[in-house]
Amino acid sequence: MTPPNLRPLPEEAPAVRVLRVLTVNTHKGFSPLNRRFVLPELREAVRTLGADVVFLQEVLGAHSGHGERYPNWSQVPQYEFLADSMWPVFAYGRNAVYPEGDHGNALLSKFPILRHDNRDVSVHGTEQRGLLHSVLAVPGQPEVHTICAHLGLREGHRQQQMQLLCELMDSLPADAPVIVAGDFNDWRQRGDAILARCGLREVFSEAQGRPARSFPARWPLLCLDRIYLRNARAVAPQVLSRKPWSHLSDHVPLAVEVHL
Repeated sequence: MTPPNLRPLPEEAPAVRVLRVLTVNTHKGFSPLNRRFVLPELREAVRTLGADVVFLQEVLGAHSGHGERYPNWSQVPQYEFLADSMWPVFAYGRNAVYPEGDHGNALLSKFPILRHDNRDVSVHGTEQRGLLHSVLAVPGQPEVHTICAHLGLREGHRQQQMQLLCELMDSLPADAPVIVAGDFNDWRQRGDAILARCGLREVFSEAQGRPARSFPARWPLLCLDRIYLRNARAVAPQVLSRKPWSHLSDHVPLAVEVHL
């Protein structure tokens, strides 16, 4: 049986034509260089944007040690803490597991998540990486597919992982709207050409001629984070590089309106 909070919206719900999308590497809730635990501040900042769908990378599912060190540590998983009352449903894909806990990718959504699957794209087990594929029930639309990605630090690993992403894309309905977002670690900017083969277009490259500079947060120089679309149109992509965002992670978030 499908849990109540995952059931499709009523058919009489007004059609939705625009989704406000945000992606952010949360850096496990810490500021740049791990100087402060800032997850409560990050939650307040994210809430001010009113995004419909939030893609999260490097979010903790659990950590037994941090709760003893930080008085404002949340007793629930970080993605659940960030969701709070703004995003009634969420999905989590656990990628890295260690003695103290685990972390991975997550999706927060104002719309029901019909199903989700976390695909392990780790290469030779050296860096634990994943693609969190979720299917949303958006009123007035066919199924909307989202993929939250966090790719490896090595070029050869990223090449293989992007090929696996293309294989996933090939398995989806050809006419379905797809949003792919996350931390691609693609500082050499080779991803656009690879992912164009499976119909993905990067929103900042389309609007500005190159991906957004998103790392390091205080002085963004490298283009690590991405938002790709298929069967949808991007409007007003933004790099959120000013305060408070520059102090809430080592990456700055990216935002865009997605017109379906």
